[in-house]
Amino acid sequence: MNRRHLLALAGLAAVVLIAAGWSGGASANEATIGIHFSHYTPSDLTAKVGEPITITLRNDDPIAHEWIVGTPQLHEIHRTAPPEFHNQFPTEVTIPALTTRVTTVQFDAPGDYQYICHLPGHEAYGMVGTLHVVAD
Repeated sequence: MNRRHLLALAGLAAVVLIAAGWSGGASANEATIGIHFSHYTPSDLTAKVGEPITITLRNDDPIAHEWIVGTPQLHEIHRTAPPEFHNQFPTEVTIPALTTRVTTVQFDAPGDYQYICHLPGHEAYGMVGTLHVVAD
């Protein structure tokens, strides 16, 4: 192969990689959390610091749930607040019965961030999980 053919081949490879969504080794972070019998599955997820993770929340229960992820201080506020419909923040989502919602969250500090359903009795029943945010 001559130099012109090699350059054309390299250009074609770049177009294919861009079309396939390649971004220098980083791929989109995605996860699905199923909700069934008032439990999250999986109850543990891992994300990288500073990278968004898109989470699909699939509620297979015949009742509504919520998915609130954050610090202990955020959860304390929700434990004492009256139940409400959440749709203003990506870290606070209401999932009506037998529906799916998608949200994208990002944390800029490493740590373990719990996700909890704060509807009456759900946390005590075990509707709790952890998003582990780790540095590279």
